Amino acid sequence: MADTDEILLGRKGGLAILTINRPQALNALTLDNYRRIDPALRDWAADPSVHAVVVRGAGDRAFCAGGDVRAVYAAGSGISGDPDLPVVFFREEYELIRRIHHFPKPYIAVIDGITMGGGAGISINGAYRIATERTVLAMPETGIGLFPDVGATRFLNRCPGHVGRYLGLTGARVNAADALYCGFATHAVKHDSVEVLLDEMSREHVAIEDCLRRFAVDPGPAPLAALRPAIDRCFARDSVEAILDALAVESAGGGVNAEWAEETRASLRTKSPTSLKITLRQLTIGRDYDLDAALSLEYRLTQHAMAGHDFYEGVRAMLIDRDRKPQWRPAALAEVTDSAVDAYFAPISDRELRFA
Repeated sequence: MADTDEILLGRKGGLAILTINRPQALNALTLDNYRRIDPALRDWAADPSVHAVVVRGAGDRAFCAGGDVRAVYAAGSGISGDPDLPVVFFREEYELIRRIHHFPKPYIAVIDGITMGGGAGISINGAYRIATERTVLAMPETGIGLFPDVGATRFLNRCPGHVGRYLGLTGARVNAADALYCGFATHAVKHDSVEVLLDEMSREHVAIEDCLRRFAVDPGPAPLAALRPAIDRCFARDSVEAILDALAVESAGGGVNAEWAEETRASLRTKSPTSLKITLRQLTIGRDYDLDAALSLEYRLTQHAMAGHDFYEGVRAMLIDRDRKPQWRPAALAEVTDSAVDAYFAPISDRELRFA
């Protein structure tokens, strides 16, 4: 295995360590990367000399900024690559996430740095998630014409109150304290202590939970906890339009959260109107979903989205041309009808993602 490999597999005592080695791409994961990770996890699950698995990102900026949506964009729009990639990519990504969720040994993700989209998928759905003072976590999919996926139907709904709706619709970024508050992280550890922590966890017969508890620090108050009353007032509404109206009232009230409300309202207006309505429906109907149900629903939604306009336009505007001026179709919330949203939730016959 060379240092240039995009997935590095290593051992430290009884600890298996997987490093995503694409720092120049903020460790975004390709389909080939998923196909390297999956058999490694299978082998480690069956290897009695492995007592725990750690997943981390190379470089000093990111754990994992998500899945490689640029490749999906190129394939789906016919520019380059395998035209079947939009079908295969999400299916194999979600199957890997399910494997992580059911992994039979302690699975520990070090979410040190940027953690978004697919990076949240391979961490939040595992047993232990270590945040640091450098953690920046978000689900920004509505800004690229998609919706929060990789199990977000489940994990956003497990946030306090309506915080998950807020995060899913706006793509707002959270720090370590917020990650703990939302349940995205299980422990906060200082960045400079991570290597010592891994050394401790590699020792024979170590108790992983006791080890994590010894190294855990208090990251301070969670900003989202202070915002929660305002979030709950505004995001409890049953339509995106009603949420925007509630934010306008909150802003006009001139209270302590007025600036937040106005900034949130402005942010929502930059997102794909279709994505916003899909996301609110997704999180509403999936309130009590387990992971299998969440991934099955999300896969269906991805396949409809891949046949639409906004995903390709969002990726173009935000990641390819970077003009940050997506031309959404439809361009206004009022033009996104209930029947148009219904179509994204329609069954896809034999292409559904099902788990045995």
